[in-house]
Amino acid sequence: MEEKFGVPKDPSYLIKALQHIQEEKGYISMKDALDVAEYLDVPLSKVYGVATFYEQFRLKPRGKYIIRVCQGTACHVKGGKTLLDFLKDFLGIGVGETTDDCLFTIERVACLGACALAPAVEINGKIYGKMNPDKLRDIIIEIKEAEKNAKSCKPV
Repeated sequence: MEEKFGVPKDPSYLIKALQHIQEEKGYISMKDALDVAEYLDVPLSKVYGVATFYEQFRLKPRGKYIIRVCQGTACHVKGGKTLLDFLKDFLGIGVGETTDDCLFTIERVACLGACALAPAVEINGKIYGKMNPDKLRDIIIEIKEAEKNAKSCKPV
């Protein structure tokens, strides 16, 4: 029996099929959702409902650099919201969104576990402490310089 999305043609494998796509592509496109719905013979609304219910699934491509801004108590008190607002303005995207060149995705997190370094930002696993908008701007500019030839990842 031929399998698609790494699963048999059985609606009970919906989550497994979505996990397969997520693992291969990093996100689930509308075309992927339609293909899964057709293959498993389930309504698109069910596929979409599952994909949006579980935090593990992404419906848009993520950036090469995931910028996580701490909003825990210590970071909030010391300017975490200011950093988040700065990033949204500077990169021109909202929380959970990705820049057109697929370099950056902004995420808001409850705690990075770096309270002594508040306010803290994490970029691809590296913690940057005692941050302010100027320092964060310099880091972003440095990354952009290193990634000058990045291409758009947005579907056309």
